[in-house]
Parts: sequence; C-alpha cells; structure tokens
Amino acid sequence: MLSIVSRRVSSRRGPRTASSMLGSARAVGSVAHSQARVADISNPLSSAAGSIAPLFDTMPPREAASTARPVVSALPYDRDEFWRRVPVWENISAKDFLSYRWNLYSFLEAVLPEEVSYDKAGTRLQTRAEFIQDVDAGITAATMATRTTPYILSRINWRDPRHDPIRRQFLPLKSAMMPDHPKLTLDSLHEEADSPVKGLVHRYPDKALFLPTSACPTYCMFCTRSYAVGADTETVTKSSLKPGRRRWEACFAYMESQPSLQDIVVSGGDAYYLDPDHIREIGERLIGMPNIKRFRFASKGLAVAPARVLDESDGWVNALIDISNKAKRAGKAMAWHTHFNHPNEISWITSAASQKLFEEGVMVRNQTVLLRGVNDDLQTMATLIRKLADNKIFPYYVYQCDMVKSVEHLRTPLQTILDLEAQIRGSVAGFMMPQFVVDLPGGGGKRLACSFESYDRSTGISKYTAPAVTGRDKENKVYEYYDPIDSLPVRTTSSDRGR
Repeated sequence: MLSIVSRRVSSRRGPRTASSMLGSARAVGSVAHSQARVADISNPLSSAAGSIAPLFDTMPPREAASTARPVVSALPYDRDEFWRRVPVWENISAKDFLSYRWNLYSFLEAVLPEEVSYDKAGTRLQTRAEFIQDVDAGITAATMATRTTPYILSRINWRDPRHDPIRRQFLPLKSAMMPDHPKLTLDSLHEEADSPVKGLVHRYPDKALFLPTSACPTYCMFCTRSYAVGADTETVTKSSLKPGRRRWEACFAYMESQPSLQDIVVSGGDAYYLDPDHIREIGERLIGMPNIKRFRFASKGLAVAPARVLDESDGWVNALIDISNKAKRAGKAMAWHTHFNHPNEISWITSAASQKLFEEGVMVRNQTVLLRGVNDDLQTMATLIRKLADNKIFPYYVYQCDMVKSVEHLRTPLQTILDLEAQIRGSVAGFMMPQFVVDLPGGGGKRLACSFESYDRSTGISKYTAPAVTGRDKENKVYEYYDPIDSLPVRTTSSDRGR
C-alpha cells in the first residue's frame, strides 16, 4: 500500500505514536466508542443551563502555556491517576490524559478504519495513525479551534473521511490546505471597522449586526468571523466578544439612538450558546424599541444539534417561540436564520425539529456557504435546496466563501456560483430560490454574485460597487473579490504553443 505521509507522529505535541498516545489501539477505540454513545445525539445538552456539550473541544495551547507551571507539574504529587484502572488506559500518562486533544484522537481511533483513501480512486492510502497526524497538524495551522457535536460526528462517513463533505467543514487536514491568497485578511469584511461599539456592526443604513457572544456549538473552519469567534489558536489571538452587561447595554443604547435602524441580526458566535433568559431579554428589548421592525436570531443549532429543539427539558426553543409570538403581537417579525451546507446534515431529527418550529409559527430561513468539495456541484446544491424546502426551511442565501485565512482549499472561483444559479433557477419555485451573493471584501456588504461590474476569468478578479453602503469613505468605492489562485487558467507562453 502506498503511504502518503512519511513523517511520523511528533513527540513534541499530539500523539507520540498512534498506540502510545491512544493506549491499546483497538481497545481504546471501543471505549471511546462507548463514550461517544453516552453522548447520545438525542440529548446533546449538558446539565449547565442550556449549554451545548461538544463531543470534543480543543483548547488553545497558549492558554496552557500562560500558566506559571506546566499543568502536570502543578498538580499534587500524590495525585490519583484513576484512569489507569481502565485496562486499556493503564499506560496512559497524566500528561497524555490531560492533553486537550486526547478526546479527539481517541474518537478518531475508534471510528477510522486501518487505512483511509487519500484520493477518490483509492489508489493512494493513509494509515489511521497518519490521518490522525494530519488532523493534528491541521488543528495547529487552523485559524479556528476545533469543536463539534455528537450529531455532526455521527453524520460523517468515517470509511472515507478525507472526502466527506461534513468532515471537510469541521475537521482540518493539513495536507489539504493551500497557501493563503495574498489579498485576503483575517477580518476580510472589515466588520471591526464598521463597529461603532464593540460587538455591533452597522454597515447598512437600516440594518445592524449584534454579536452578544463569540461562542458556537461547532466551529466552522471557514468562519468569516475567525478574528473573534472561539478560543485563541496557535495562529490567531481572538478579539473576544464574551457576554457582558456593560457591552450589551452599549449596543442596545446605540440601536435606540439610530432612528434609521429597523432590522437587527442577533448572531455571534451563535445564538444557540445564549441562555434562554438571554434570548428573552434580547428579544424583549428589541420588541420594545419603536424603530426596530424586524429581527432574527442567527444559529447553526438546527443543523448541528437539532435534538435541542425537541428536548422538553431544555428552555432555549421555548424562549425563542415565546419571543416569536410576542413579536407578532407587537406587529413585528422574528425569524431564525440557520446554516445548512449539505443534504447529509439533514436527518429525521432535523425533520422533526423543523416540523415543531413550523407548527409553532417560527419562521426559519437558511444561509448556505458555497464550499469546494462540499456543495459546489449542481446535484448537491439542488438537492440541498429541495430538502430545505421540504422541511419548511426557506433557502435564503448561498454565499460565495469569504476570503478568510486557512481555507483556500474550500473556496471556489466566482464562475462556480454563477453557473450554479443559472442551472438551478427555474427548477424550483421562485419563493424557494435562494439569492446567490458575494459578501464583498472590505465592507461592501452583500451583492448578487451576477451583479459584478466586471469579471476577468483569466486573473480571477471580479469588481463590484455597492451604492447603498456609505460611510467610511465608501461612496463610489469599487470592491474586488479574488478567485483562488489554483483555479486560474494556466497561461501558456509562445514557446509552449510552439511545442
């Protein structure tokens, strides 16, 4: 078998070898599998008030490094290494057991076959240990921390994880990454520059984006808000937006002071990480503002932990339903904007959850991001749109992937989104047809992908104007979006043509 990773697992970080980090390989796998089953997808919640319990959640190395002494040496000398009572973990050291990545590697050891395909033809292979090493290196290079839920992990095809469209969104592989485009930036949409107060982006005349939290139940590798969302990583120190009374009040005061503001998006992070009381508080404050006519809670929760909607013991969805009803009685509109990217994310649990929301009168819309190797073909995108419509989830936007760091392998050229819209339009009912848009780098806001002023396929540069977006010297500004460099046509020279 041809192995594609020659470098062995480093002793500096992560697993020393597949067996020494994970213990007895197959046995640890079975125990980890049992742990995964305990984290039942029908109850993805912790006992904490409304918080999501990810199956694994990497912690940033710099947090550990900031302590006065290494974690292990700071513990009591006579500490009880209780985990060694589990036979398959009898050789696991305290250092490994306390490793912030140990949970993830144990899970991967349980679900991965001995070898996985590197190419779609299956002619090149990676061993299980090499795949885990690839993930380890990917986490180190990524701008987003790695966090996901049991539901999402259960939807991945672990027999072929490298090519799985869900794995591609949440679990980075260093071998798949490409060099960043020279024109991209960490905050590509210039949100911080358009923030009159911290955690509130006011770009459009009548709409603002409120960011009450910077935590999510899952962290997408391609997050446009990677400058703030999640914990620090080895490559990015985040501009954190933790919930805080003083910051929230400053945002509310700004909203009330702007008569032109009519529409508020409550995002983050993710509204799924707000306590039910916070959902009620934010909703009631917005309902009480005379100038606010519409507001939406943005959350990927329906896609990554749909069982929460069905959990009668959890108060989050009841709070959302209450606010939806109060908004209607006040003559205002509230909606839930969620984020599905692939049909495989939708299951019978999703259908049951969306049906409940439909019966309760909660409007749900979806915003998809176009991603290479995930949904950039006609069949996948058309199937996703129809599945969403069948589940009473209105397809709202399909976004061109933003120019953020470490995701060049997920971006597509603009031509892809143009072709998909042309092929899909007319095949579904007009009110279920999403808008295919580009959120312009530099803070130009959303524009229809097809509304470019010019698009040079040979250079990959498309140019747009945004007449409605003003302020910060944006009048008459031309915004540019750049195709991935590897998607540009290969230029031939005269000597090439003569051969």
